[in-house]
Amino acid sequence: MTITKSLLFLLVAFLAGVAMAGQGTMNSAVSKAIGLSESTFVVHLIATLTMAVILILGFGNGNWSNYTNVPWYYYTGGLIGVGITYGVVISIAKLGAAAATTSIIVGQVLTACLLDHFGIFGLEKTPLTWLKLLGVGFLALGAKLLLGK
Repeated sequence: MTITKSLLFLLVAFLAGVAMAGQGTMNSAVSKAIGLSESTFVVHLIATLTMAVILILGFGNGNWSNYTNVPWYYYTGGLIGVGITYGVVISIAKLGAAAATTSIIVGQVLTACLLDHFGIFGLEKTPLTWLKLLGVGFLALGAKLLLGK
């Protein structure tokens, strides 16, 4: 992969992080108004309807016939998504967007390092080094500092 493509994908990842912080904060506001379970339902319903429209308009280029070739437990990602929404909404409401999002990122990065290290879900194995662990530690320290306690 060229450096230009790498930078493009880093920008895309950065923008996804920006969107995640905004989405979590909006979901937290909806939760305060209508309730946690209700807001989680509404958010996922809107996402489902949005994707249905995208697919109906022909923007998908996948292959539905491969649906049965995927191990069943990979589809539990949808269940995990509900848990993620709950966790984000609760943590932002209690900690604020900055501390909660930083803590979420610490969890994501640590888990991603372990997934890479063990090559889980078909990933190419990438060793977990002490330097990477130090980076995760600094992220965790940043989350603590953002709490201001």
